[in-house]
Amino acid sequence: MKSRESELKFMYLITDLIILNLSIALMGWISAVFKNMAYHEISFYYLHANFAWIITYFILSRKNLYLRDGYLNRVKRITQRVFNFIIVALLLAYLFMPRMTYSRIFLFEYSAVFYVGKLIFYYFLYRYLTMLREKGIHVKRTIIVGCNNTGHLLYNLIEFNPSLGYKFLGYISDNDVLNTKVLGRIDELEKIIKQYNIEMVFVTLSLFNESVNSKEYLRLCNRTGVRLRFVPENQQWYRKKINMESVGQLVLINPQEIPLDEFDSMLLKRIFDIVFSSVVIVFLLSWLTPILAILIKLNSKGPVFFVQERTGINNRTFKCLKFRSMRMNKEADEKQAVKGDKRITALGSFLRKSNIDELPQFFNVLFGQMSVVGPRPHMLKHTYQYSEIVEGYLVRHYIKPGITGWAQVCGYRGETDELWKMKKRVQYDMNYLENWNFWWDLKIIGMTLIGLNPREFSFRVFTKRIFINVMNLFF
Repeated sequence: MKSRESELKFMYLITDLIILNLSIALMGWISAVFKNMAYHEISFYYLHANFAWIITYFILSRKNLYLRDGYLNRVKRITQRVFNFIIVALLLAYLFMPRMTYSRIFLFEYSAVFYVGKLIFYYFLYRYLTMLREKGIHVKRTIIVGCNNTGHLLYNLIEFNPSLGYKFLGYISDNDVLNTKVLGRIDELEKIIKQYNIEMVFVTLSLFNESVNSKEYLRLCNRTGVRLRFVPENQQWYRKKINMESVGQLVLINPQEIPLDEFDSMLLKRIFDIVFSSVVIVFLLSWLTPILAILIKLNSKGPVFFVQERTGINNRTFKCLKFRSMRMNKEADEKQAVKGDKRITALGSFLRKSNIDELPQFFNVLFGQMSVVGPRPHMLKHTYQYSEIVEGYLVRHYIKPGITGWAQVCGYRGETDELWKMKKRVQYDMNYLENWNFWWDLKIIGMTLIGLNPREFSFRVFTKRIFINVMNLFF
């Protein structure tokens, strides 16, 4: 699978190309070289520069992470890469454009602007990411099991590269207990995970050590809802294997790989979420919200929106939005709505039956807290309650919660007054999480809109139900 480092390589490449093209455009506007050029000649400079940078970038792709801190270290790395870029660009010009008029002066001009632009951009990016990590924003709280050479190397990579998105909390070790970075012993791991709200555990002990029970680590992490990565000491043996993650050439093993760990899958799902939620907000909520706001206010006293804290990805709490369907009460965060609930207003009953009360959650989707399709988010009380009695309950939080999900279209929605209902929800959520694909998301959305369950779903029934619903709108 592609690692976080692979994601960074892609994002850094795109960022560098943007800075490079802006540099060419700026110097083209200032320099006298471009003034008498035709459009195809100008385009040639862009093509040549972009191709040269892509070649340079992938030749030096192993040097995107740092083992030493300090901005001067980054200046040295940027300087070396831009210098190599100039060499590659001159070589390409010599090999493929001997007869064309090519301005080497212009190459040095836009390269100088490119160099300065990279220094400025990555300086502020580094400071910004460091600030976010210090505040605990957009980072995974991380511990390393094993205070050894591999653990120290991993610590340096995490500490000096805030772009990886990890915040190191400390080591877990039966040795070096006097080390100030050691939080506790291995037999205290579960307690430490809960105490420090850990989201990622790296195990750097040798996998051939009999004292290391990899299955027990996995069970513990699934029970507490945190992700797990093994970092074997014998790196040379594992580096030859395929389908491995890496951080700064350190091989990582994901013992519970899921489809949405893949960068391209995450990117596809996120793009779809942004587009779909934007369409709903612009074309539906923009005019429906004012109407419902008036009706809700006339129907009962209280705010238009009901905002409740729920559990999201990586067990993080977020504020879930709904149109208010109940009268104001003190049990909203404690007591689940039941059939015939007297707290539900007359308008609220309609909103809940039609699922219109859930529409504001498209704002949660747009903000990145939820997805259109995923496990339904539960109130915090249910998270605390069921995580203790339902095996694998917290695993469903490895991905973003959804407005609709596989469990819901299969009939497991609403009140969970009996334990077996929640177990069924978790079972279907786990099936979705472990076997996700984009077309499954589209199928779930279609089944949600038309009101079909899996046993009824077919293309013929689907199109027939759409036709009936459209006819009902006009007749």
